[in-house]
Amino acid sequence: MGISVYNTLTGKKEELKEVHPGEIRMYVCGPTVYDDSHIGHGRAAVVFDFIHRYLEFRGYKVTYVRNYTDVDDKIINRANADGVPAAEISERYIKSYESDMEALHVAKPDFTPKVSGHMPDIIATIGALIEKGFAYASGGDVYFSVRKFFNYGVLSKRTLDEMESGARVEINEAKRDPLDFALWKAAKPGEPKWASPWGDGRPGWHIECSAMSTKYLGNPFDIHGGGKDLIFPHHENEIAQSEAAYGKKMVKYWLHNGFVQINSEKMSKSLGNILLIRDLLSRYHPEVLRYFYASAHWRSPIDFSEDNLLQAEETLWRFYSAFNKIQKLAKAAGEAKLLSEGQLWERLNKLEDEFKEAMDDDFNSAKVIGIFNDFLRLLNQSLDNGKFIKNPAGVALLEKSWRQLTRLGEVLGICQDDPAAYIEQGKLKGLKIMGLEAFAIEKKMQERSQARLDKDFAKADAIRSALLEQGILLEDSREGTSWNIDIKQVHKKLQPPGGKK
Repeated sequence: MGISVYNTLTGKKEELKEVHPGEIRMYVCGPTVYDDSHIGHGRAAVVFDFIHRYLEFRGYKVTYVRNYTDVDDKIINRANADGVPAAEISERYIKSYESDMEALHVAKPDFTPKVSGHMPDIIATIGALIEKGFAYASGGDVYFSVRKFFNYGVLSKRTLDEMESGARVEINEAKRDPLDFALWKAAKPGEPKWASPWGDGRPGWHIECSAMSTKYLGNPFDIHGGGKDLIFPHHENEIAQSEAAYGKKMVKYWLHNGFVQINSEKMSKSLGNILLIRDLLSRYHPEVLRYFYASAHWRSPIDFSEDNLLQAEETLWRFYSAFNKIQKLAKAAGEAKLLSEGQLWERLNKLEDEFKEAMDDDFNSAKVIGIFNDFLRLLNQSLDNGKFIKNPAGVALLEKSWRQLTRLGEVLGICQDDPAAYIEQGKLKGLKIMGLEAFAIEKKMQERSQARLDKDFAKADAIRSALLEQGILLEDSREGTSWNIDIKQVHKKLQPPGGKK
């Protein structure tokens, strides 16, 4: 069996069977660009980034589209508040979003269409809906007639009666039915507008994705993704529009990622707990944030707290510390025959199969994280075995293990940095937090070396202990003594007295 995915449309896992052999076409709803991106945007982007990467890893040719909503009420309101054209606001925050995605190591999709650049496609789709009797013009607006689409509610599992009884619909005499939704809005003073057969105006929110996904991917296409908040009404309306206009099934598999909570609370502007991607990346390596996102199943909610991010940083530090040691050993050992026996060898041979088994099961990155950590424990056991690391064949096995973790980690976007560079960056960050200077540590190390030469081991141990209390680990090897940051001590320094952040 190949890849299985949980399909929101059917409410169950299904085997992924592509529409076109060997090819996956995927559309993901991107941001409405009126503000800087927060960690909720980051999660959606990273989730579909590693899904995209894994599909390519498994040999599919992937066409990936992620749109920008650059025509919207929120953009207009922001533009009016700032006293600038709406287009200036949207371009400003497209650049901001792309900068954040680049910093977060999210690969750019094949196409990133904007609403403003696809008005002819949108108008043509609305025209087809009117021609087929699924939409009607009224006073310069155009509405979709919900009750004429027999399958409305198929994605959200809501009935029309439930929608009507639960709806809070403002009175609008232009509508024939309170459930009908706007495809085109007549122009208002001070708003951007485009010419159409129904008068100057702009599109409603939902029609853009029907028009753009069809233009780039055709119908049907394989995967449509987005956050769970988009299931209704946005994605429900997309299905109705697309299938009514084109007479074909729109999408085979609907994938929806879970929400990000902040300290177990919903993230919202009203609670004042919005966290921006750029603010987090000013304090953490991008792989820390990616590791954090990958540590929970992509469909589940994930709880952000400073503790959880620090835990992700601590775990990733353990990976890079092991990689850094292996890198140094490999440089010293040179080329050697690979040790092809023992527990590490056996587990290495199973690692890729375990990885694929987890990812084939609905892209289960959380299980992959567990598999990687189990393998890291074996690496560290080998690194602590003096006999093992003195054997060039053992070092060769360690290096192969590191390379394999790096190759598989590329799918999640972790373990991709140069180990020495990662550790050096972490040491500089740790020194700053602990209020220490590298030259002072080097001086203490020289004092300790002299104490050991003088056989004053009590003084040498006292220096080691004093440095450890300051968050500095000394590591003795055949090549001499080096120092590293004790990441746990650094994190204790970051914790406020008497409680968690």
